[in-house]
Amino acid sequence: MFQGSIVALVTPMNADGSIDIKSFSELLDFHIQSHSDGICVVGTTGEAATVDFEEHIYLIEQAVKFIRGRIPLIAGTGANSTKEAIYLTQAAKTAGADASLLVTPYYNKPSQRGLVEHHKAIAKAVNLPQLLYNVPSRTGVDMENITVMELSDVKNIVGIKDATGDISRIKSLKKEINSNFSFISGDDLSFTEFLEEGGDGVISVTANVKPFEMHKITTSIKNKNLLEAKQLNSKLDLLHQAMFIESNPIPVKWMLAHMGVIQPFMRLPMVELHKDNEGFVLKALEKANA
Repeated sequence: MFQGSIVALVTPMNADGSIDIKSFSELLDFHIQSHSDGICVVGTTGEAATVDFEEHIYLIEQAVKFIRGRIPLIAGTGANSTKEAIYLTQAAKTAGADASLLVTPYYNKPSQRGLVEHHKAIAKAVNLPQLLYNVPSRTGVDMENITVMELSDVKNIVGIKDATGDISRIKSLKKEINSNFSFISGDDLSFTEFLEEGGDGVISVTANVKPFEMHKITTSIKNKNLLEAKQLNSKLDLLHQAMFIESNPIPVKWMLAHMGVIQPFMRLPMVELHKDNEGFVLKALEKANA
């Protein structure tokens, strides 16, 4: 179920900060038509940190309602409180999501044992496929390989989104974890190498802008057409960089607004792309469109 190019979907917003549900539905349709292999809503790119519980659940419900099972839907349900993560994960199950994505608890920086107990508690409480999400650059805590190995034996924990960019991790884990565990890259800059080492897919920010191209690259790697994949990805290399020239999702929302797909708005403390960075982002778009 979890393979190929899975778009880390933005959450479109109006000027007053309210959710633009019409644009949200249009984006879902766009990605289905563009052959995205899955959609992840209310994650980092979807501004999960600044939507409240009611909005968070509403976005999952609307995504389920619109997609109607046509492609897999992953719902971001992580929190730095285990109780809150269980609540959101149960809400995702009730709504009909195919899986949840659970970021390591941020700011409170639990120990590795704390991470194990956190994820075990959620898996025990909610019978829904769950993906671990390790992104230490944002959370301040790194899930070590030994912890991933222990959690891979837990019922309901079916894979990991690894956003470290450290390819040596998947090399080691693939030797230790059974083949039913999904390995998903969370780093557009290194996802091709990740897939070449046996990864199953990528949860991609770039796919917001170039969904068909990202799908084609992942398919080429799956079919062992590595030269074709590298040639396709070379057109997107600047775009991958541009996505993170400022904190995600600032650049990708600016790009989509520039393309006339959504409005450029987001919630504080995130603000629009700095004018000094617009030139690089435009150059990256031009190269990707060439």
